[in-house]
Amino acid sequence: MTIEVILPCLNEADALPWVLDRLPRGYRALVVDNGSTDGSAEIARARGARTVAVEQRGYGSACHAGLAAATAELVVIMDCDGSIDPVDLPAVVRPILTGEADLVVGRRMPRGRGAYPWTLRLANAALAFQLGRRTGLMIMDCGPVRAARRTTLLALQVEDRRSGYPVETLVKAAAAG
Repeated sequence: MTIEVILPCLNEADALPWVLDRLPRGYRALVVDNGSTDGSAEIARARGARTVAVEQRGYGSACHAGLAAATAELVVIMDCDGSIDPVDLPAVVRPILTGEADLVVGRRMPRGRGAYPWTLRLANAALAFQLGRRTGLMIMDCGPVRAARRTTLLALQVEDRRSGYPVETLVKAAAAG
């Protein structure tokens, strides 16, 4: 089974080669360019990734456009800034394939000085804690990588087209059971 990895992208030229080169066999990249000015889309195409341009700015716009353009049954939406190592994707996808889960959310683990700054980690931890209290979910990160069947994600009808997209995804998924 081919798994499509949706990579919302805004000026990720430095990280894209590393991310694309580390995708496991059977995982196909779909780079959703959200107005990059650094040649990100060209870099992605040169490395064999399919690209889609989305004019409406916002992380949620890129995620939604990627879901609309994806053709695989199983998708992963993953930040393409290098904060997630694609070699870990099979572990994220496995619970979907075995039927243990409908949605799996991965967690960032800082791997070096300057990666995933402490201010962002603190803000994300606070948001994850509040979201966990509100939904009953046990989460440590607000979704830099999410795996699910494409139809499952589309059925959630996530409306946020800005930075709240991952949080709305989790809230609606919890409400849907």
